[in-house]
Amino acid sequence: MTVETPAPGSVTMFTTSWCGYCNRLKAQMGREGIPFTEVNIEEHPRSAEFVMEVNGGNQTVPTLLFPDGSAATNPSINEVKKRLAA
Repeated sequence: MTVETPAPGSVTMFTTSWCGYCNRLKAQMGREGIPFTEVNIEEHPRSAEFVMEVNGGNQTVPTLLFPDGSAATNPSINEVKKRLAA
């Protein structure tokens, strides 16, 4: 499955409505001023396929997609900042 990569300096965050780790990372990115687009995989089944593809068949969230096309599962805010600065 192909998912559109985010604009430079931002990320796409794949989440679920009940994910505490997602809520924490969203709040941290908001405080750091990191723009992101949230995609709830429960509402968008094709995005769930992408999350499973990059997580060995698991629907693990938060999964972030970076402008370079790479993905990270449940990254720390420091990892997000580092990868966006690269």
